[in-house]
Amino acid sequence: FQICFLLFAVLYIVSYFIITRYKRKADEQEDEDAIVNRISLFLSTFTLAVSAGAVLLLPFSIISNEILLSFPQNYYIQWLNGSLIHGLWNLASLFSNLCLFVLMPFAFFFLESEGFAGLKKGIRARILETLVMLILLALLILGIVWVASALIDNDAASMESLYDLWEFYLPYLYSCISLMGCLLLLLCTPVGLSRMFTVMGQLLVKPTILEDLDEQMYIITLEEEAIQRKLNGVSSTVEYQTVELERELEKVKSKKTNLERRKKASAWERNLVYPAVMILLLTETSISVLLVALNILYLLVDETAMPKGSGGPGIGNASLSTFGFVGAALEIILIFYLMVSSVVGFYSLRFFENFTPRKDDTTMTKIIGNCVSILVLSSALPVMSRTLGITRFDLLGDFGRFNWLGNFYIVLSYNLLFAIMTTLCLVRKFTSAVREELLKALGLDKLHLSNNPRDSETKPSANGHQKTL
Repeated sequence: FQICFLLFAVLYIVSYFIITRYKRKADEQEDEDAIVNRISLFLSTFTLAVSAGAVLLLPFSIISNEILLSFPQNYYIQWLNGSLIHGLWNLASLFSNLCLFVLMPFAFFFLESEGFAGLKKGIRARILETLVMLILLALLILGIVWVASALIDNDAASMESLYDLWEFYLPYLYSCISLMGCLLLLLCTPVGLSRMFTVMGQLLVKPTILEDLDEQMYIITLEEEAIQRKLNGVSSTVEYQTVELERELEKVKSKKTNLERRKKASAWERNLVYPAVMILLLTETSISVLLVALNILYLLVDETAMPKGSGGPGIGNASLSTFGFVGAALEIILIFYLMVSSVVGFYSLRFFENFTPRKDDTTMTKIIGNCVSILVLSSALPVMSRTLGITRFDLLGDFGRFNWLGNFYIVLSYNLLFAIMTTLCLVRKFTSAVREELLKALGLDKLHLSNNPRDSETKPSANGHQKTL
């Protein structure tokens, strides 16, 4: 119990600093709303900590199994045993259900509540309204699950099992949420795998090939001075012109900062780090697609490759990887890589673009929504990793009780869709520059046939032409 508490305390502190970094500072007043915001902040921090625990759970279990195999009789790792791993999986499943179905809905309704009409305003009135809304939401979800159960599996045993809320209803409901999370990961991860190259390209300094940084700096400086003179000459009464000029000035300053960073970077950073990182990303993505392709073959020839194919040898009895400790380390790297890619892909989708948190300018409502989204993604990550064959570790606790994991057609279709979508996203990513040049050569660039500005990174050169990397 002490080990679980210490691990969760560390995750809670890290999550608190992350949320306070993005939380809007204007919301900090000393009144009733401040108390509500503080309670919602604590609940959101708890949810984010649970999400981090769900992400770290599978890598921690894999590395623990390899450590127990390497040092079976070591006195200092006696605390690392199968009961601890099983307990962590059960706690992660329990807290995920608690956050998803109780704490986060409570935080949202509590934040939006004002108290029923006719009652004295205050915290008690808002808590009463929140509890009523939670009861109504629970009844609504119960009805939806009943209807879904009647449509999918219409028999007496299945309907009677829903009466047992703890043993059947909540795992069944969490199974549905996990399936939705896996479908969301199926949509986000391929997009994120292709977007990772653009994101890392923005964070790292690119090699200066056929570029004159001094000349570009001179042009940007002249452009900044010209906009500044226009801004000083515009009358303060013409507000829309002032706002537009300030936006242009911010863009020019941002370009100038990037150029200065590229100019100050060392030759090693420009010519070695960037290619190495890009090759590493391409290697990890290729290995992920290759493992999924191999898993598809295993599913076709061996029924034990199913996520529910076997119970597994247990913790510390046999290695879960063909290549031992090296293979386990590779699995852990791929799991973290898929999680980061899924988060990048989630915020890259057009539907969730406005959902992206901003530093010191994110409302509590948006923070709650982000925490719920990350919780769904992180809870579905172990299931996706096992379904795609990234790891052979059998899911423990309620994570392994999902009914759809035993359906061969669902698992096979999921693997096929992931491999196809990832391949298509990568091909589209690496052929976008060629496509843009072909459109320009044919004179079709003015038709806006390629309307995704993220696929190509164009930069103005000193002679006025566009260079595409």
